[in-house]
Amino acid sequence: MKQFLKFVFATVVGISLWTLLACVVMFISFVGMAVSEGQTTSVRKGSVLRINLNSSIEERAEEANPLAMFMGEEYEPLGLDQLLAAVEEAAANDKVEGIYMEVGTGFGGATPAMLQELRQALIKYKESGKWILAYGDIYSQAAYYLASVADKVVVNPKGIIDWHGLASVPMFFTDLMQKMGVKMQVFKVGTFKSAVEPFINTEMSEANREQVNSFLGSIWDQMIAEVGASRHLSPEQMNALADTLTALQPTEYLLECGLVDTLAYIDGFKDLLRSKLALKDKMPIRFVTPADLVAAADKEDESDRVAVYYAYGDIVDQAPVSPFSANTATIQTMPTIRELQKLRKDDDVKAVVIRVNSGGGSAFASEQIWHEVQLLKAVKPVVISMGGMAASGGYYISCGANRIFTEPSTLTGSIGIFGMIPDATELLTQKMGLHFDVVKTNKHADFGAPSVYGMLGRPFTGEESSLMQAEIERGYDLFISRVAEGRGISKDSVDAIGQGRVWTGEQALKRGLVDKLGNLDDAIAEAAQLAELEEYSVDTYPAPANFFEQMMNQGKESYFDEHIKAALGDMYPMLGTMQLMMKPQRIDQCIYTRVPFDLKIW
Repeated sequence: MKQFLKFVFATVVGISLWTLLACVVMFISFVGMAVSEGQTTSVRKGSVLRINLNSSIEERAEEANPLAMFMGEEYEPLGLDQLLAAVEEAAANDKVEGIYMEVGTGFGGATPAMLQELRQALIKYKESGKWILAYGDIYSQAAYYLASVADKVVVNPKGIIDWHGLASVPMFFTDLMQKMGVKMQVFKVGTFKSAVEPFINTEMSEANREQVNSFLGSIWDQMIAEVGASRHLSPEQMNALADTLTALQPTEYLLECGLVDTLAYIDGFKDLLRSKLALKDKMPIRFVTPADLVAAADKEDESDRVAVYYAYGDIVDQAPVSPFSANTATIQTMPTIRELQKLRKDDDVKAVVIRVNSGGGSAFASEQIWHEVQLLKAVKPVVISMGGMAASGGYYISCGANRIFTEPSTLTGSIGIFGMIPDATELLTQKMGLHFDVVKTNKHADFGAPSVYGMLGRPFTGEESSLMQAEIERGYDLFISRVAEGRGISKDSVDAIGQGRVWTGEQALKRGLVDKLGNLDDAIAEAAQLAELEEYSVDTYPAPANFFEQMMNQGKESYFDEHIKAALGDMYPMLGTMQLMMKPQRIDQCIYTRVPFDLKIW
């Protein structure tokens, strides 16, 4: 009885605490909704759009989290979609005088193409005759690439501008896995398909080195041309400055060589802002955030609509259950198919733009989404807008559209396929002392059967390896067939530019893999033209999750996930992908159309 009462008491306490927590969360949510519904976002005359580059940039903005400050999150990620809309509104809104780019030490997360699209928007904004000022203590290379478009680039007198060039530094696990007693069984098609190399090599293959050198060179040439044009420096001068390692140069050098316009502390910069606004000393500056400005913008409401569907993240059959994937965006097969089906059946949606930012993933999932895109294309125009990356599976789901737009520095192509299945025989039997036996009715009955942690307890037989390689080759043949059909070229031509090779957008254009260089707005305009629309509204899908939905979906794991992410840094996404590859649930989940899991080049 005593034990029973103890359990009852514990249960009552647990339920009470949970109820209290739920009430607190609901109260905060209702207050947030009441405030947002009762408040009209107002932009007063003389306002300045402040773009805070202390945060990372993601493809889409999520609803602000009112609990963020309690969880120690000083800066929430910026949404590229919101930034682009805010910059466009800042140009048109007479109450906005200019833009202040606040550069910090925490900026990162965006691909070159995402930054390129934002930079182009800032350049277009300057056509309005309004100004941009940038200030920071420390400019990362990515931040400086953006800030260089400003009319004045100001740095702290003891600050840093890091301009050093691009590099890709892959990590190889082959020797580590050998010491652990794990061997990766690899099956692939594509000379340049390098995603398997970290598990079978100890250095880059010559083919991989060739392609990485090619796309890095393409992106760097674009960067030095664009920054040089803004700073009135030649590409040769920009390269020479990179070789001086500007982060270790005195700030006076940065001023002399033309990378910055003024040295000032933050108070001096604020005085510069006030002079631009004709404000008296110490008068407050009216800053507005991108979210405020977008909320204040007048929205068009036409019956004819162009839908923009965002597809970003790894392409997966279903959402992964992993401590490394709690807050990671994915393109899941069935949710994506259901959303595209809704757009196909919606008579008010006259054309669809699919915004793709993905390095691929599951080959099977990519094929299913490709099929749904074809069904959509049969009813209404489909245009692809490539973001930071639309490669491998990301290109697979894109190749059948009516038109494909890409940024010059987008990473795309990578038409190839591979399979990886770990053999942990030595680890499990010799190092851990585990032993396995089997009873089977047929010779392949235990093929692909996982033993511990999803890893095989025996290697493939020669016959099984041959069958697996044949399956991979059929997958590659299907991939290039889809591309050939979608792009209107022969399979041999696709194979020649395929083989897993990664191209930048400008390189892909020359090889017929895309139709035009352009941003999301260009893709939307093209979709409207294909649908013969003169007036139309633009709606985005899927609807972003609100704060309450985010909390219910992620729960308390997100808090710990953020701390794991902070501790692991650049290794965080890599470990998440490794876990998925090392622990497949079925043999078909070992077959991938994806780029190397770590293409960080900043």
